[in-house]
Amino acid sequence: MLGNLDNEVIFKKAFTNKFVLKCLVKDLFGIDFEPETVETEKRFEPKISYIDFKYDIFAESKDKRIVVEIQKVDYDYNFDRFLLYHNMAIAEMQRTSKEYKTDKVVYTIAVFTSKYVAKDRKGTLIDVDILFHYSNLFDLNGKQYDIFGHKLIYLNHNHIKDSTPEGYKDWLNLVKESIKNPKNPVLNLNNQGIKKVAEIIDFDQLTPEEMRETKNSNAAESAKEIYEQEAQKHKQIEIAKNTIKKGLDNKFIAEITGLTIDQVQELRK
Repeated sequence: MLGNLDNEVIFKKAFTNKFVLKCLVKDLFGIDFEPETVETEKRFEPKISYIDFKYDIFAESKDKRIVVEIQKVDYDYNFDRFLLYHNMAIAEMQRTSKEYKTDKVVYTIAVFTSKYVAKDRKGTLIDVDILFHYSNLFDLNGKQYDIFGHKLIYLNHNHIKDSTPEGYKDWLNLVKESIKNPKNPVLNLNNQGIKKVAEIIDFDQLTPEEMRETKNSNAAESAKEIYEQEAQKHKQIEIAKNTIKKGLDNKFIAEITGLTIDQVQELRK
């Protein structure tokens, strides 16, 4: 049985392994990566700007800086958040280098375990399995010039398609199966990185301390989810009350708030 990669403890146990990181980077970016250091809860000292942030997993080699982040609860600022994290990893190197040019290339991997709820600037809902942000330059003909090299990738297993490339699909399936089918996961064990993760997060391989941390993490997430649900319910009720005052009918209010017609009627009383 696999540990759930939606759990922060399990996720970090899997992706702090240097061999796993090496395989992940190779499959996603097609480059070789030999991590020298791997850290969790990484913060920069001194801070950059006034934003206090930390990286879930932060790894470096002589020429590359890898950031791996997990997004468990979907927020409408998720894409902006990871772009900030990505840019801060670049800015921190510029702060310490003699010139503006950075010594290392930054690759950021954002793993989503819930569906995207974000929309683009035209209001279209985003339902894509893999999204890229490359910081290189393009001319009017679309030709790319590899000046900076920094790359950010968003992964979401909820939108796997038949056309998803094999290497990407292996890792997306790993996340999906660990969450939705942990007892009988269907994985590509010919992929050595996937095979290694399956071994690492096997429940039988977890120490008593890791099991305790996993349960504590699950409890914290459950409490957080309950709080957010209550906050959302409170928001729905406030919107319903305001629209009732404006004389709108119950059906319309139910549609825009997500409440039932009976709940709206009860509020009206």
